[in-house]
Amino acid sequence: MVVATIFVTRHAFRVAYTLNAATGEYHTNSPTPTSIPNDVPLSAYGVAQSKELAIAVGELDPPVTYVFSSPFYRCLQTIEPAIRRLGENVKVRVDNGIGEWYGHSSTFTHPAPPSLSLLCTKYFPSLKINPDYRPSCIPSPSGETIAELHDRVAHALSCIIQSVDSETGAEKEVSILICTHAATLIAIGRCLTGNMPSDVGQEDYLAPCAGLTKFVRRKASARQEFGNSKDGAGNADWKEGKGVAGGWNCELNGNCDHLAAGAERTW
Repeated sequence: MVVATIFVTRHAFRVAYTLNAATGEYHTNSPTPTSIPNDVPLSAYGVAQSKELAIAVGELDPPVTYVFSSPFYRCLQTIEPAIRRLGENVKVRVDNGIGEWYGHSSTFTHPAPPSLSLLCTKYFPSLKINPDYRPSCIPSPSGETIAELHDRVAHALSCIIQSVDSETGAEKEVSILICTHAATLIAIGRCLTGNMPSDVGQEDYLAPCAGLTKFVRRKASARQEFGNSKDGAGNADWKEGKGVAGGWNCELNGNCDHLAAGAERTW
C-alpha cells in the first residue's frame, strides 16, 4: 500500500483551560473526563462541529483508509462520529508524535495524556482504537522549542507514512486522516511540503477548528523515500522544499465549507 493522500484536521471547538506560567498549574472551570487538567473535552458547540466534520470525512475523495490521532481527549472525541461513518474496517491509531505542542519550560512539566490502555478500555471503549499500534515518539514533558516541534512532527510523519507504505496487501494507493492540534497541524504542513518559512510566525497553513487540509504525494515519490536517522525511522532532511517521504503538495488549506458557521479559531 502507498499513502497517496493525507487529510489533516484540527480538533473541534474545545472547553477552555488556562495555564499559570509561573507555577505550571492548569485550570479549567469544570472537571475533565480524564481528570487531567489540560485534557479538556469538546464544548457542546464542538460536538456539533464534529458531526459536521464526520459528514465531510465520509465524502472525502479518495476515501479515508487509515486514521491517526493525537492521544488527547478532544481529538479522539472529534473523530468519533467520523469513525462510525467510515465503517468497521477503519481503526484509529493513536500517536503521541502528533500530539499537542507545549512551549519549553525549565521549571515545570506538562501533564501527559492518558495511556493507550486507558483510552481503549475506559474513555473510548466503543471507538475502534488499535491496541497494538505503538507511537512514533513521546514528546518531552518539559515542552519543546518550535524547532523541536518541527523535528518531532517530521519524525512522526516519517514513521506514520512508512508504517502504512510497508504494510502487506494489494498494491494500491490509500489515504489517511490525521486529527491533531493547531501548532502541530501547521508543523505538519511545513514538514510535508518542505516549506519552512524564515519567520516561524508567518501564516501559511490554516488551522481552524474541525477544518480540513489536504496533501497529495508528489508523483516522483509514489514509492516511499526515507532518509536515515539515528533510529532508522525518521527523515530529518525535509527542508528546502524536499518534504518528508519525498514531498507533498497542499491542495486544500483549512477548508471549512462543511461547517455551518465557517472557519473559526484559525490560529
